[in-house]
Amino acid sequence: MDRLIIGLGNYGSKYHHTRHNIGWDAFEELTFANDLKWIEKYKGLYSATQVDGEKVYFLKPQTYMNLSGESVLPMMNFFKIAVSDILVVHDEIDLPFGTIAFKNGGGLAGHNGLKSIAASLGTQEFKRLRLGVGRPVHGDVSNWVLSGYTGEESLFFREYLKGAAKALEEYLKVGFDKAATIYSKKKII
Repeated sequence: MDRLIIGLGNYGSKYHHTRHNIGWDAFEELTFANDLKWIEKYKGLYSATQVDGEKVYFLKPQTYMNLSGESVLPMMNFFKIAVSDILVVHDEIDLPFGTIAFKNGGGLAGHNGLKSIAASLGTQEFKRLRLGVGRPVHGDVSNWVLSGYTGEESLFFREYLKGAAKALEEYLKVGFDKAATIYSKKKII
């Protein structure tokens, strides 16, 4: 069984280390991140590795967030990966900063990347790793998710990413259900 892990983000240097790009940023903290060789294809960057004898693909769509599905679907089709074997790693405003949770299907909470993937796949029933970035106290949500971290968040950003990467590796080791039990709205910083 091959698996695909998709980290959501926006293409372009001005979005580097913004809340919306936390899915991409978490990949940088995987213990095997330096071994991943990224290839440009399927409107994204992808890499493959073996984890406990299973082939695992990682994808960073290089479209803008609201077009992520244009990258995901062609890659899934080429490698014949079932919807049940994908995990989307994304920012989640409905969770406080530093909190993570696995989720199997369900609503899209207005997230444009998830909406695009659901539209391309024809289903919302795909697995997710939700990385809490919190809601803005003032201002609109789109400015919030497209901005960088400030204050205490900026101090703990790297630690948070390491915790998210650890959750991803746990998912690869023990599977979705067990990882979801371990990381059920878990505050990791």
